Amino acid sequence: MSSQGRSERAGKYQPSERPILVAENLHKSFLDSDGSDLPILKGLHLEVRVGEVVAVIGPSGAGKSTMLHLLGGLDRPSGGEVYLEGQPLSGLDEQSLAQARNSRIGFVFQFHHLLREFSALENIMLPLLIGNVERSQAQARGEALLGAVGLERRGGHKPPQLSGGERQRVAVARALANEPLVLLADEPSGNLDDQTAEGLHDLFFRLRDERDFAIVLVTHNREFASRADRVLWLHDGQLHPVSLSMAEHEAVP
Repeated sequence: MSSQGRSERAGKYQPSERPILVAENLHKSFLDSDGSDLPILKGLHLEVRVGEVVAVIGPSGAGKSTMLHLLGGLDRPSGGEVYLEGQPLSGLDEQSLAQARNSRIGFVFQFHHLLREFSALENIMLPLLIGNVERSQAQARGEALLGAVGLERRGGHKPPQLSGGERQRVAVARALANEPLVLLADEPSGNLDDQTAEGLHDLFFRLRDERDFAIVLVTHNREFASRADRVLWLHDGQLHPVSLSMAEHEAVP
């Protein structure tokens, strides 16, 4: 979508009807301690539209992080397929898959995973430099993203010099460096206090409105999940549409 189109939709956001990320009949098993298969995902299906925010809730151990790893190409499914813009990820070799992850998928985890020896700006620039973006352009984009997440004055600080909330904001900016189609977030505010978490939640939705990327987020935070376009409950290896009031006693601690 053009920047003009994004601007027109900012503030009155409605997701597109076009799916950008699709999981079809997704299965994932691991070996149990006795050598037998332990099924985690059992025919999971998911369609995420352009610009949509989908929250996935469920008990610990249900396979939420496993699902995100498959959606993002960090792991291969035991069966089924993941499509990004209609392209099956299984058809990509490791190099092409790594390129797709770097250029079209953004990741934000519960722990920021920033490189301690690099500044906030340098951490944001890394995905761009890996993608062979010229350094001056990478720096300009990194500085713009620092401004977008409210850290324009903190670019020269290294992670140990930043607060927990600031580190997560840098992680969000890094995830958006290559203008991904989809942002996958795994408990992104799980380690933050309530006030800092609320600010991070606001940031996710503001950036979505401005930049038109889809978000699939795993969270135990009821307020965060309630702001999504859809809430899905992962149970017994499959996703089920729910309201928070239906699921809160079983799925959301």
